[in-house]
Amino acid sequence: MSDEPREETILDDDPMVVRQSKLARLQAAGTPAYATGFSPDARAAELAERYAELEDGAETEDVVSVAGRLVAKRDQGKMAFLVIRDATGDLQLFCRLNVLGEDGFEAAKDLDLGDWIGATGTVLRSRRGELSVQPAQITLLTKSLRPLPEKYHGLTDTDTRYRQRYVDLIANPEVRRVFETRFRIIGAIRRHMEAEGYLEVETPMLQPIPGGATARPFVTHHNALDMPLYLRIAPELYLKRLLVGGFERVYEINRSFRNEGMSPRHNPEFTMLEAYQAFGDMASMMDLTEGVITSAAREVLGTLDLEYQGTSVSLEQPWRRATMSELVSEKAGMELSVHTDRSVLAERCKAHGIEVEAGWGPGKMLTELFEKLVEHTLVQPTFVTHYPAETSPLARRNDEDPEVCDRFELIVTGREFANAFSELADPIDQRQRFEAQVAAKDAGDDEAMFLDEDYLRAQEYGMPPAGGLGIGIDRLVMLLTDQPSIRDVLLFPHMRPEA
Repeated sequence: MSDEPREETILDDDPMVVRQSKLARLQAAGTPAYATGFSPDARAAELAERYAELEDGAETEDVVSVAGRLVAKRDQGKMAFLVIRDATGDLQLFCRLNVLGEDGFEAAKDLDLGDWIGATGTVLRSRRGELSVQPAQITLLTKSLRPLPEKYHGLTDTDTRYRQRYVDLIANPEVRRVFETRFRIIGAIRRHMEAEGYLEVETPMLQPIPGGATARPFVTHHNALDMPLYLRIAPELYLKRLLVGGFERVYEINRSFRNEGMSPRHNPEFTMLEAYQAFGDMASMMDLTEGVITSAAREVLGTLDLEYQGTSVSLEQPWRRATMSELVSEKAGMELSVHTDRSVLAERCKAHGIEVEAGWGPGKMLTELFEKLVEHTLVQPTFVTHYPAETSPLARRNDEDPEVCDRFELIVTGREFANAFSELADPIDQRQRFEAQVAAKDAGDDEAMFLDEDYLRAQEYGMPPAGGLGIGIDRLVMLLTDQPSIRDVLLFPHMRPEA
């Protein structure tokens, strides 16, 4: 807070014209409007900590250099109050005519909100308790030609905020804190994975055959090789090739791309953690999932008790574990599973407004019933296990019931946060499932998988038993920062073209 209200009078109906005229005057006078650089030796937060005990009205002889964007100003005769913002916070410049000199003082008053400036002077605390720097010199570092939102905090239109994230970050400090938290979460995940013995690797984003998920890919063309390529929809099949090659624990925090619709939970470009553990299984992946998420929450937030959009969520372990069949049966009021007669499942689907397609088997219908009746009701962390083999083309079949797989999804606040399973290592079974996916694609399913002969060849060399895990980083950040939309945790979300 400055000693005076942070306001600035608009001098022209078109502020950009005013700023451009100021730029022209600076250039005519030979004054640089875009500096080569500046070397601040102190930041706002550091000064606040260092001088926390400085009394009101006290002045020091300590000289510091600071720099930041001008976000507020007030002229008061022979004094002017400027507030600059750096990456750590706000700092007041207490400008005096007798210290800056007439030319320097007039130049300071002529600055515009949005300008980047550097200042060198002594540290003091004003009589009203505001820690300040009293500059003996102020340097214009970058002239801002476009005004900040009115009164500097007026950017509220969500479309503008997402399109012009750079302005959003200036106008809404809490937005920057969300993204600072995002990248601390990712750092915490990396530290946890390293502590668990996982090696971070990199796999291709451009792939000749997209695999690892059922999704519609983006297609491009490689001119030199005259061949189509696809932006990856998942890194899974390449990471599992590394298990074949002898790596035992690998992970990638990756950007993946799916040519699908957008919603508060979906963006065509998104971030995932994928991890694979030789000699692991579905159970070890549950342990890893709990560990990754709880360690990130503890390290970054300092708690496992969250509030998400008005709902309390506890990440305290252990998390609930239940099969898909159990959960659907609870909501449907009758026993339903992949072994239920197809006609009964079809009737239940119809009763709940689900239109059954001709190619659906019992597993697909059970999954649709789960998504319609159950998923949105699971608020606290729940591992939903034993997905139908029909809808799990890369997961290992359960030994006791081969119609389901040793697979789980983690559901929190009614949303999927993770997908994991005991990996399918049998190349014969894998080929059959790929072929079923190809048949589905030929029948019109644009999201069905391709048949990847090289991946099958790798499996034929022998892949160890393994567990695999994918966690949606964007959704996890939404949960841990209490943000309602995926666009609120992506610096530059995809948008429709401007009209």
